[in-house]
Amino acid sequence: MEDNPLEQEVARLLLFLRMTIAVAESCTGGLVCHRLTNISGSSDYLERGVVTYSNRSKIELLGVSSQVIREHGAVSEACVRAMATGIKRLAGTDLGLAVSGIAGPTGGMPNKPVGTVHMSLASNQGVYCWKYLFRGSRARVKERASEEALIKIREYCQSISHA
Repeated sequence: MEDNPLEQEVARLLLFLRMTIAVAESCTGGLVCHRLTNISGSSDYLERGVVTYSNRSKIELLGVSSQVIREHGAVSEACVRAMATGIKRLAGTDLGLAVSGIAGPTGGMPNKPVGTVHMSLASNQGVYCWKYLFRGSRARVKERASEEALIKIREYCQSISHA
């Protein structure tokens, strides 16, 4: 049995489809990229990953509009949509994935409680966004967010192929 079957499956699909991906992470702090790079040969599909934890880094590195952050916040569909399209454009990849959230235990608000996570996958076919509310410790929120990110990559790849 594989130690990381989800990562293996994502790698297999990206390689089969000859697709590349770039990742922009905030609340997961590089955990998605860590999991992708646990697979030998990941340089064949992972072009780059950036941790854009601050609002400033989202604006400067990914081209997220300061207006988006001011009006919607860094933990929002609008922000992750801009992050995903920004990293895809910057890296010149087939896919761009973005994750932003509130891992806790502090930082929650009534309309965005601890555990709120937004993610987005930008492709040539469109930009897809999801919102989650994960429960548990900071480490658990980060783990669940990275897991869902890999699941979304897998689902997208499966939807465009019959691999």
